[in-house]
Amino acid sequence: MRHRMVSSTFGRSTAHRTAMMANLVCSLIFEKRITTTLTKAKAMRSLAEKMVTLAKRGTLATRRRAVSVLRRKDIVKILFAEIAPQCQDRAGGYTRIIKLARYRSDGAALAIVEWVNIRAVDKKKKPVVKDEKKDKPAVAG
Repeated sequence: MRHRMVSSTFGRSTAHRTAMMANLVCSLIFEKRITTTLTKAKAMRSLAEKMVTLAKRGTLATRRRAVSVLRRKDIVKILFAEIAPQCQDRAGGYTRIIKLARYRSDGAALAIVEWVNIRAVDKKKKPVVKDEKKDKPAVAG
């Protein structure tokens, strides 16, 4: 029976699962948008929102608690400097989960997790630079 079960264990040990969730949240903070399975997205959403709530307070104690959970000082710096100030006026619900198609191999449901207030930059698109000699736009790079 599944009485009082909070979330899935993903077939991993506790240490592996907490490290995986911290890694997903770090990727979300750094990339602003990630693609993962739906169950992992739902599980990591609560940790991501708790980290933003900590960062909104902005004290040294909350910064140390965030470092103890996420284990990366550079990511915590981004969280406190960029993400928390943009979420100051929100009372919660900092992330959005968008459902995608399923994996072809095992049929696992995919989802995109992104911040509600923050735009993600698409790194795959090349910037368009206008050529001064011609009116046509030239692709940089």
